[in-house]
Amino acid sequence: MTGLGVLGVHAHPDDEAIWTGGTLARCSAEGARTAVVTCTWAEGTVRAGELEHSLDILGAGKPRLLGYADAHKPESAPGAPRFLDVPFDEAVGQVVRHIREFRPDVVLTYDGYGSYGHPDHVHVHRVTLAAVEAAGYDQLYPDMGEPWWPRALYLSVIPRSVVVSHWRAVFGADPEPGQTLPGVPDDRVTTTLDIARWGERKLAAMHAHRSELERGASMTLLTALPEQARAQLLGTEWYRRVGHTGPAETSLTA
Repeated sequence: MTGLGVLGVHAHPDDEAIWTGGTLARCSAEGARTAVVTCTWAEGTVRAGELEHSLDILGAGKPRLLGYADAHKPESAPGAPRFLDVPFDEAVGQVVRHIREFRPDVVLTYDGYGSYGHPDHVHVHRVTLAAVEAAGYDQLYPDMGEPWWPRALYLSVIPRSVVVSHWRAVFGADPEPGQTLPGVPDDRVTTTLDIARWGERKLAAMHAHRSELERGASMTLLTALPEQARAQLLGTEWYRRVGHTGPAETSLTA
């Protein structure tokens, strides 16, 4: 992977660790250039500082914060609009700017459901798809740098079988009847990455987000799993590869 550029586009600080931490750590260790764009939270906030620590652990450079507000937390970017409320064209342009600046071969982001339905995640998916396509056109966003075609787009997914088999371990009970579950049918997964060798680094990056651990959210549930269940759930990352947008094939598994 020497020289390959891998750019993650995420909604919040901590998503880079939870959803793509192993991939970023593995790619960095194998010689790739790696970076992360985070669409919400502003510089100077506690979570921005935690993000910087996490990225340092993963070898993914300095934070690239768009500085918009989290859908549910106005304190994430005082005085700034919510990412959900920013004109779509503006949001796409900001991601285009980072794509053209970093010039990645591979872009990572969420699937169409945003992994589990968070509105910021869903919006990041839509914005990133548009930005990956737009970044190569010199007619679009001419003030955002020289055009660049990323060669592959990978959407982070969870196989439905994994969701079902680990639901009780994570949440302590079976799903409610009729409950909408995250995940995609297993046959929609195109890429399965074994990141067990980098599992401790991924876990350390997750622990860098101390405020989320203290809040008792999903981060707390994942890091508190029994060791065997945690290794099974966090030792693999799954993707759905959405073709290639540039002139040549590029694969994370090459």
